[in-house]
Amino acid sequence: MTMSQYPRLLPLGDRALSVELGDSISEATNRRVHSLSREIALLGADGVLEVVPTYRSLVVYYDPLSISFSYLSSRIAAIEASLGEGETVAHRLVEIPTLYGGEYGPDIGDVAEHNDISVADVIKIHSGTDYPIYMMGFLPGFPYLGGMSERIATPRLKTPRSAIPAGSVAIADRQTGIYPIESPGGWRLIGRTPIILFDPGREPPVEIEPGDHLRFVQVDESRYAEIESQIRAGIYALGTRHRGESQ
Repeated sequence: MTMSQYPRLLPLGDRALSVELGDSISEATNRRVHSLSREIALLGADGVLEVVPTYRSLVVYYDPLSISFSYLSSRIAAIEASLGEGETVAHRLVEIPTLYGGEYGPDIGDVAEHNDISVADVIKIHSGTDYPIYMMGFLPGFPYLGGMSERIATPRLKTPRSAIPAGSVAIADRQTGIYPIESPGGWRLIGRTPIILFDPGREPPVEIEPGDHLRFVQVDESRYAEIESQIRAGIYALGTRHRGESQ
């Protein structure tokens, strides 16, 4: 299917519609997904309940008693057609302090060996990139990130672990991510962050969101413990800044 055949607007039952913007995963398509998601949210149409962006599409949940599928589809198609190809899109860059290796990153040596590089190289490459959050994944607050270098790509574990600690920074094939809560999983653990990505008692419960970018910042054990203490005391401020990017 060619790009000229997008967007594709498809009904999902009688309370949601899917807007497909491509048939493959790419940063350009995902940026367009998030641009469209923001514009729909800004539209503030009565009856639109929620917009959920994914890798190459988004889902719009709506109240069929307040707005019809045909009307909502036409509005979304018009918004999508109006999106510029070269406009600047602002995004939030969130710093994720990370302690690499040791007991927190037991698989970092495997990543280095698989790619025939040193552990120091793995850390330098992994922490040297701004990663766009394509979508939130199988756990609340789990970010699926784009842009990881193929120089550190490593297959998943053949046998998944039964429990991966919250905050674990991991690699699976050509993607990297962070486990927000303890969970089984087969990703390779290379480090850990003290940042609590998901807290159901917090508002909002998730610290990051699709469209943000993450940068992993290497810290030592002393700084990790210091941040952990500040988080427990409720005085730690997440490092963020805003940037613009070209579509």
